[in-house]
Amino acid sequence: MKINILAGGPEDLLPDLSLYENDSDMWVGVDRGVLTLIQNGIQPQLAFGDFDSVTLEELSLIKEKVKELNRFKPEKDETDMELALNWALEQSLERIRLFGATGGRLDHLFANIQLLIKPVLQKNPVQIEIIDRKNIVYIKPAGEYTIQKNKRFKYISFIPITMEVKGITLKDFKYPLANHTIPIGSTLCISNELNNDYGTFSFTEGILMVVRSKD
Repeated sequence: MKINILAGGPEDLLPDLSLYENDSDMWVGVDRGVLTLIQNGIQPQLAFGDFDSVTLEELSLIKEKVKELNRFKPEKDETDMELALNWALEQSLERIRLFGATGGRLDHLFANIQLLIKPVLQKNPVQIEIIDRKNIVYIKPAGEYTIQKNKRFKYISFIPITMEVKGITLKDFKYPLANHTIPIGSTLCISNELNNDYGTFSFTEGILMVVRSKD
């Protein structure tokens, strides 16, 4: 099962949500993202948030449409997104997708990027992806991975999350690498492309953020 979580980021950055609808998937709304789901004809099974970004009339609609509403005070230690993600990570899942997590306030963006690291630190195998209209972002610990060409998101960038990433090797890429060390702050692995339908990337130490993008 996959869980799709929609937050309250700018709607003009959202992809076509219908591309991610599946009978076996669950939709969760975060704060104003609950209203966005309802307006797009998608039934959220759960909702999380303090709902300080909706009107009383909109909150009444949310209460009517959502069976399980988890409401919190605005003064709390976690963001609404983290509360929803913490719940999702406790489920037995194949993947978690985050929508509405980019754009708007930069502090929210950077906080959401950091949330991607949670399963790596917890040694939880589930992959979390942030998806918007032009990007797919996820985190990988050291290991070897196969990556498939995606015509919609042809550019692939690798960004160190730890102080350095050691032994990075890129095969079947336009710009290959062999056993290279990349320090944090390096732009060496920005905007690469696959030569074939599949390629591989591997590294021996550190954490990488993978960004698949289109213009």
